[in-house]
Amino acid sequence: MSSIGTGYDLSVTTFSPDGRVFQIEYAAKAVDNSGTVVAIRCKDGVVMGVEKLIVSKMMLPGSNRRIHSVHRHAGMAIAGLAADGRQIVARAKGEATSYESTYSEPIPVKELAERVASYVHLCTLYWWLRPFGCGVIVGGCDREGPQLYMIEPSGISYRYFGAAIGKGKQAAKTEIEKLKLSEMSCREGIIEVAKIIYKLHDEAKDKAFELELSWVCDESNRQHQKVPDELLEEAKNAATAALEEMDAD
Repeated sequence: MSSIGTGYDLSVTTFSPDGRVFQIEYAAKAVDNSGTVVAIRCKDGVVMGVEKLIVSKMMLPGSNRRIHSVHRHAGMAIAGLAADGRQIVARAKGEATSYESTYSEPIPVKELAERVASYVHLCTLYWWLRPFGCGVIVGGCDREGPQLYMIEPSGISYRYFGAAIGKGKQAAKTEIEKLKLSEMSCREGIIEVAKIIYKLHDEAKDKAFELELSWVCDESNRQHQKVPDELLEEAKNAATAALEEMDAD
């Protein structure tokens, strides 16, 4: 009975006999049903990319963004329920502002990730709350250089060289492992992230999508910014060309 969650998935505070919390697993499933999010840590910064599925042709381009700036030096990419993600982004902005007003310096990316992870974990401890149905990737630059963290709905946080969440995460991780990230610049990383997202998108099954890219690196003065339009178009063209070349083979 416990293998399918019957009777043990009514509350986030209930463990099954084999030690599982089904509400958290259901939240992770909501993340896995979302568009793919890919992030890599290059030698000079961090690049984040999102496959934002377009739910309606009437939507204006650029609306309902999945990548947000949390502070000048840090950003966050969301997979899963967008409304839940906005709550996490709001909390992260509050933590970053609070830290800077207290210590008069920008919040370290590690500290930001740990505070956000603690907030996410808090919603798995009380029966009147539900877990956040989204996973987030936090990227930024501080005194220790480029940093990349991924936070899961359970509240666990890990530091990565490259990370992926969403429906194409397994294939994306395989592609990321092929890259020489320690030798790659962010300009090169933008094209590689675009190639991965375009390669994983299944036009036959999935809806149309909009590619979102952001970076925080030396070229952006170590500030989290949306990738300039000309670089975004260059990345899209390179990804489309690579996809056509692969189809021709």
